[in-house]
Amino acid sequence: AGFGAGLGLALASSAFIGGSFVLKKKGLLRLCGPARAGQGGHAYLREWLWWAGLLCMGVGEAANFAAYAFAPATLVTPLGALSVLVSAVLSSIFLNEQLNVHGKIGCILSILGSTVMVIHAPQEEEVSSLESMAEKLKDPGFIVFAVCVLVSSVLLIFVAGPRYGQSNVLVYVLVCSAIGSLSVSCVKGLGIALKELFSGKPVLKEPLGWVLLVCLVICISIQINYLNKALDIFNTSVVTPIYYVLFTTAVMTCSAILFKEWQHMVLDNIIGSISGFLTIVSGIFLLHAFRDMPFTPSLLPLFLQPAGADPHPPWSSADRHQSCQHQPLLPSEDKGSQSAEEEEEE
Repeated sequence: AGFGAGLGLALASSAFIGGSFVLKKKGLLRLCGPARAGQGGHAYLREWLWWAGLLCMGVGEAANFAAYAFAPATLVTPLGALSVLVSAVLSSIFLNEQLNVHGKIGCILSILGSTVMVIHAPQEEEVSSLESMAEKLKDPGFIVFAVCVLVSSVLLIFVAGPRYGQSNVLVYVLVCSAIGSLSVSCVKGLGIALKELFSGKPVLKEPLGWVLLVCLVICISIQINYLNKALDIFNTSVVTPIYYVLFTTAVMTCSAILFKEWQHMVLDNIIGSISGFLTIVSGIFLLHAFRDMPFTPSLLPLFLQPAGADPHPPWSSADRHQSCQHQPLLPSEDKGSQSAEEEEEE
């Protein structure tokens, strides 16, 4: 029951989050001038489309929140690849962003990789109470990881952001991904707190629950701010897949350190999880790297071309009657010599 609930909530979360990217992008595109988010403005707060996208993202994050309470992070997080698929398809429909054959193959690979990762997902250690969650948060490995995330985020925001934020998509996306890995830990702890609250335990008197709630609000606020900057400056089909890859990597690293998931996995599950993640990365690379490359039937081999298709690609039609076998090796020099001989004769 917990697996089915977590799976269904994760799928619903991907659908809402993928649609939220498109709605927020359309709201940001309606702005111009220094009021844009990429220039440090906040005029998007007056756009109803942006608020609709934020509402969809809120519903998706709520479903994601509940999914983490019912299922391990390594099951929920890989399914976020479906949000890339939803965002790519909706962007091609409503934002006129091209989705060619390479992008479609990339979407299929992302789905296949997610399926493989779900099948071979590691089983995290049992965390059934806030006391056990507090013990895990005190682990030295997790403390070192959290300090590294905070320090790197501060450097990206105050050092790299002003210099490279307008030209490099990784700056703002790295901030969202790094802070997002900590937000998942907060979500997991709050999910456990809600379970204990519904079972009748005095959770409201525990300070850890309130600390996790405050940390979650701060993390989500930072993510929304810098995700808006990235979406306003760069293409949606660029931001979404890169954000997914970096966010998934950060969450898997955080979960492995916090819950010690990989210590109890057999070799075939380790290979399956790594292979599934690499398949997702390959699909997202195809979706991103070749998004502007036109792909027509004339580029296919002859035996795969449909009937009536032009066997010559458009870019070679101007040169197909000018084969190099029928031209002199140095035509420009020959023409120059011929003109020189005519001048001497005159």
